[in-house]
Amino acid sequence: MSASTLRRRLHHGDVDGKRKEHFDTSCYGSLSEPLLKIHECDDLPALVMGLTLEDIWNSQQRRQCHHWTLIFSQLMDEWAHWLGSGSLIGRFFPFAGQSRDILHPYFGPLQEERLRKLQQRLGVSFDRSQVVHQDALKLLWRLAYPGRELPSLKSDLWKEMGWQGSDPSTDFRGGGFVSLENLIFFAKMYPDSFQRLLHKKDGTRAKWEYPFAVAGINISFMLLQMLDLQTGKPSTLAGIKFAEFLAGDEMAFDNLYCVAFQMMDAQWLAKRASYMEFNDVLKSTRMELERELARKDVHRVKDLPAYNLLKG
Repeated sequence: MSASTLRRRLHHGDVDGKRKEHFDTSCYGSLSEPLLKIHECDDLPALVMGLTLEDIWNSQQRRQCHHWTLIFSQLMDEWAHWLGSGSLIGRFFPFAGQSRDILHPYFGPLQEERLRKLQQRLGVSFDRSQVVHQDALKLLWRLAYPGRELPSLKSDLWKEMGWQGSDPSTDFRGGGFVSLENLIFFAKMYPDSFQRLLHKKDGTRAKWEYPFAVAGINISFMLLQMLDLQTGKPSTLAGIKFAEFLAGDEMAFDNLYCVAFQMMDAQWLAKRASYMEFNDVLKSTRMELERELARKDVHRVKDLPAYNLLKG
């Protein structure tokens, strides 16, 4: 089996008379990924948005490269401090002495608290048996289609929003409840942009478009990985910059999500992409977002150049 076809498998079974689900993660170790239904028998091509082994390998390579770069920078820092600023090291390695802020970023008490609360949110799975989660889905429908009758929680009408089946709850496996919260936040805070993307109002579109809601789940998961929010303090440069945002914006993750969604759609139109190219568009979106986060003049989400897309 090729790397591009390996996917995490979902198993079902009855335990104590209740339907249970569990994942076979033997191919991926402890890595989590968004698991989206793939309709192999549909007329449409399968929507492949999960990570491949190649993606995971590239991610590990980037992490290792970042790790060794920081170690090397720390050595240069220590040598420059030991030999003095007039040393050859100080002359030929101007970054020496500046790496301490990257290696040991300071997170204030407010950042620490907001980061902890965000990580708690990220750990909540979507549970269709919880009334709060059911109500959140209903709220999303009302925000997306004001004035329309609310369908039941299992209805083909949900497909209009970009869920892959009649039961939206089956599409949350990788994104968790936070991905639904992100969509609701987007609809409330940036309703014009939300409606434009939902109804694909901008640009010339492909015949086979990305499904809006499922794309949103993938964007939530992409941000979680990019910002290194799984455990502890972020250690990637993007994650450290994001922690800076938290000092002035408790909802920085949700605001960044809205920017990322708008960026993805802009990339989609620029590449004239269609259905099966979503993975490539998401990768290029992540790269562009990382570049914007690395800018020295960016200290909050609203400083990102792409934030202006939300106001258009």
